Amino acid sequence: MSLKMLQITAPVAAESNIRKLASEESVISCYKGADLEDDHALFFMLTRSADRQKLVDTLYALLKTSSKARINIVPVDATLPAVDASAAGDTREELYHKMEQGVRLDFTYLLLTCLSTIVAIIGLMQDNIAVVVGAMVIAPFLGPNLAFAFGTSQGDRSLMANAFASGVVGLSVAVIMSAGVGLYWTDAPLSEELMSRTEVGLSGVALAVASGVAGVLSLTTGLSMTLVGVMVAVALLPPAATFGFMLGSGEFPLAFGAFMLLAVNIVCVNLSGLIVFLTKGIRPRHWFERKMAKPYVYGGILFWGAGLAVLVAFIKFQPF
Repeated sequence: MSLKMLQITAPVAAESNIRKLASEESVISCYKGADLEDDHALFFMLTRSADRQKLVDTLYALLKTSSKARINIVPVDATLPAVDASAAGDTREELYHKMEQGVRLDFTYLLLTCLSTIVAIIGLMQDNIAVVVGAMVIAPFLGPNLAFAFGTSQGDRSLMANAFASGVVGLSVAVIMSAGVGLYWTDAPLSEELMSRTEVGLSGVALAVASGVAGVLSLTTGLSMTLVGVMVAVALLPPAATFGFMLGSGEFPLAFGAFMLLAVNIVCVNLSGLIVFLTKGIRPRHWFERKMAKPYVYGGILFWGAGLAVLVAFIKFQPF
């Protein structure tokens, strides 16, 4: 969403600075609202995407001395008369809010993981692509993977740890449940949908890269998170379910092929996501935070890049 309103609680004494800042940053409109207690007041700025991050950072620096100051970012569906606001994008703060929601390891996350795994394994066994796609719609694997890439780009170890924990638990639940199904249904038919997840090729690498790039673009430009969540689930849920099922069935060579596909997809999603965050210039607010984040960013790219190179080389010289 390109147009958003900044609702600012600030000291009345800061009004001139706020209006000056609004004129310098080409804010669409700026006006003072109601007066509040303790010599504070509400100010409103209608902003475009291109100006918003710099404006928020400057306002934060201007108002940080007031304990009651606050900046709320409110979506605006439309405004009259119409203004030119073709570009879309979210600020760092909005992205943090989305990421923190996506890594909550709670009952809902676990329930969605269980339900999506059940639906996915049924679709794979019955060779029903429509059912498999339905599982991808409810699979909650978009948040942890992109949150880990975002946390790496910001040097936020807490977010990285939460994302890692959520991702590992989610995939572990999917694998364990699928292994239980494979252990019980040893005579299940090896459908085309199931067998296709036991082979690794360059097309799978391309799919995972596209999923990671699309996922980050969805976050930063306001595209449908549901549709992109399906893309990331394509890369992660079916291979995880196939890996667990083959383990439970005792088909260890096929399980290894599914594991390799899952590993390639995880590496590609995280690598492409991290690179897109870097190229879009989404970085910490302060210079010292940016300096501290650099080792995480370039170290992450090196780690995931090396991992992908090793996996691709292994795939090339080891047929499945």
